[in-house]
Amino acid sequence: MGTGVAHSVLLIALTIAFGLALSRVKIAGISLGVTWVLFVGILASHFGLVLDPETSHFVKEFGLILFIYSIGMQVGPGFFSSFKQGGVSLNILATSLVLLGSITAFVIHVITGESLEAMIGVLYGAVTNTPGLGAAQQTFSDMNNGETNSIFAQGYAVAYPLGVVGIILSIILTRYIFKINFEKEQELYNKNNFSEDSQVRGVTLTVTNEAVAGRTIKELHELAGKKVVTTRLMHRQSNDVELATEDTRLEMGDRLYIVAKPADIETYKVLLGTDHSDADNAMLEGEEKNSLVSERLIVTNTSLQGKRLSDLDLNNTFHVNISRVRRSGIDIVAHSSVVLQIGDRLTVVGTQDNVNKVEKLLGNSVKRLDEPQLFTIFIGIALGVLLGSLPIFFPGMPVPVKLGLAGGPLIVSILVSCYGPKFHLVTYSTTSANLLMREIGICLFMASVGLGAGVGFVDTVLHGGYWWVLYGFIITFLPCMIVAVMARLVFHKSYFTIAGMISGATTDPPALAYSNSICGNDQASIAYSTVYPLTMFLRVLVAQILVLLAL
Repeated sequence: MGTGVAHSVLLIALTIAFGLALSRVKIAGISLGVTWVLFVGILASHFGLVLDPETSHFVKEFGLILFIYSIGMQVGPGFFSSFKQGGVSLNILATSLVLLGSITAFVIHVITGESLEAMIGVLYGAVTNTPGLGAAQQTFSDMNNGETNSIFAQGYAVAYPLGVVGIILSIILTRYIFKINFEKEQELYNKNNFSEDSQVRGVTLTVTNEAVAGRTIKELHELAGKKVVTTRLMHRQSNDVELATEDTRLEMGDRLYIVAKPADIETYKVLLGTDHSDADNAMLEGEEKNSLVSERLIVTNTSLQGKRLSDLDLNNTFHVNISRVRRSGIDIVAHSSVVLQIGDRLTVVGTQDNVNKVEKLLGNSVKRLDEPQLFTIFIGIALGVLLGSLPIFFPGMPVPVKLGLAGGPLIVSILVSCYGPKFHLVTYSTTSANLLMREIGICLFMASVGLGAGVGFVDTVLHGGYWWVLYGFIITFLPCMIVAVMARLVFHKSYFTIAGMISGATTDPPALAYSNSICGNDQASIAYSTVYPLTMFLRVLVAQILVLLAL
């Protein structure tokens, strides 16, 4: 065993390198991915290659913070909309999984006679929940005048490795039980989470209602009461296309190009008339004649972060219209109250000269987007750590509950990514930068856990601990499969969502990393983040209740 910074860095680097090399190995077409880093760490520590406790603890917690924070920044922009669409049912399933696992551990304790303290350690190793283990240890110490009991940590360490495998195995088995086809799963997810009514589209409508003729576009929008953008119109007599303004008056036969959600478009069809198949082509021909262009420009000017479209007054200042704002792969109707964020892509309609002027204002520099926004990342992490450290008191509980170093940063990262622009925080990050931070974080976490779990691991298993391994696997696998079947048959969730929900309900970063690798999208991450805060809270709370039952 060596000492010093160089030894620690070398050991961590080699553990990660060998683990990632093994992650490419597939057995029956299945790879455990980054989980191999954990097993390489266990093997290394079994032969005496270990980190000192302080270094191991720091690397583990810091790696977990990086991983969790990057997940929150990735899914944050769509988190609240996804929570409204399916968050309640997901949290019901996650809560069921937490309760089933805890009940299973207690039943095993009653049937086998194993001490409840040992089963608490096994339970939290089986669901890979370190904060719950810490809460159990702290509660035991507070109730016994500062005394500690190593059986918690022993049960945790023995059950942890197969706990990771059991969670991933339940995700794999769910795939084969229901004969999952990824293309069909994408369609199912879209059906459940992205209704047709949520998709923004453009359409050309003709004024055929005499009651509308003579009104201004502003009066039309006020009458409809919908978030709709009218970008341009073609006059009936001249076939000239011009930019629409609030003061433009409508005439019978005028054609308007509007951008809105389908349900809102239907309202305008009633007010104006029906759309025509040749209208868009005629509008485009009229645009070309009048030198109008439509371009997508990227917001990279940091001074615009947090400003509303109405603050820019682009129509009056530059004589252009903004029809859509594309953010995180989703089109948003460019109504006046939209708050701009760095990385937004605006569809700008106007003459080429005016569009060029708007381009200078917005920035439109792809190179600027490559610059990492480190201030936002580290201020977010700092706030997350503070939030995770705040005690939450409950009547009758001997010690307060805390969100911990994972729950706090996750909640803050989601809030920062959603509301940071309102406080002029630049939250944009390239996909590659976010992925790099996420992968470095999970690798550091898995390496430090493995390097700390191998010492005495084999001896514990050989001297009766193999039963703990079995108990841990049951606690992990059985509830996961029951909840997965419920999610599929009762709640009709997509496989991607089930994988993320199971990973979040077991607070298991390796399982999320595996789910992301097979899904190829962020749906598992969204489900993970949707259930993670409540799950973390319940895990910590249940740990303290079980310790009180054991005393």
